[in-house]
Amino acid sequence: MNAQALHGHLDSLLLAVLERGALHGYAIIEALRARSDGRLDLPTGTVYPALRRLERAGHVASVWSTVNGRERRTYELTDAGRRTLAEQRAGWREFTATVGRVLDADPPSATSG
Repeated sequence: MNAQALHGHLDSLLLAVLERGALHGYAIIEALRARSDGRLDLPTGTVYPALRRLERAGHVASVWSTVNGRERRTYELTDAGRRTLAEQRAGWREFTATVGRVLDADPPSATSG
């Protein structure tokens, strides 16, 4: 699944991954890949700008640390991010239920209409 197909959903996915605890950028990418059975294999050029956008919005916070001589940024969900995730989950459930009712509806029989 490519990044374009996720348009409008990437932020929710990132917030959901961070709900389990703070992670550095590459670990976030790996978590997305693992939780999607490999279907979400997103490039850093997609994930990092989204994380920065979420940080500017106050939904995630980050700190820099040095691990084995390498600098890395770790992201964690803020209280505002948790509230936003809850709202986005509710919206997603409503959306999928509505679309499901349309797509899963029995087609009209050949004799009607």
